Amino acid sequence: MSLGQMLLGFLEAEPRHGYDIKRLYDEHFGRDRALHYGQVYATLSRLLKNGLVVVEGVEAGSGPDRKRYAITDAGVTDLADWLAQPEDPQPYLQSTLYHKVVLAILTGRSATDVLDTQRAEHLRTMRELTRRKLTGDLADELICDHALFHLEADLRWLELTAARLDDLTARLTETPR
Repeated sequence: MSLGQMLLGFLEAEPRHGYDIKRLYDEHFGRDRALHYGQVYATLSRLLKNGLVVVEGVEAGSGPDRKRYAITDAGVTDLADWLAQPEDPQPYLQSTLYHKVVLAILTGRSATDVLDTQRAEHLRTMRELTRRKLTGDLADELICDHALFHLEADLRWLELTAARLDDLTARLTETPR
């Protein structure tokens, strides 16, 4: 995720204060992890330095002055370019779980136990996400569906690996010639 582009997206509709940007982020994306004010202001400072936003106004308040930020034409272009770029698919070619299976075999431990423990954890997480999906709004449904689809793929890998454990064990433990 690019926090800079996220903030630019919130500013494209209208100029906003950092507090308003944080509130919008938390409302739309921060259900599991809220954004810290420090992240907002550090990112706004970087966007300002790079000419992607400007300070449109400063209002005095009971605390520090409140700056209202507005997106620049360069910021609009940057946001449009970011939205148009596809995200790189993230294949997990060297996963920790695969490493655990191999090391269990190499150390004489049960790779089946590793896979069974992981399967149980995946199923527990899937039940939790399904409950959240059923009780949440459309954003929760979409977020949970994305996670559930990835967990389903992991479960398929767990089953396939379990079916191939004998072959993997033989390859890993055969003595070199």
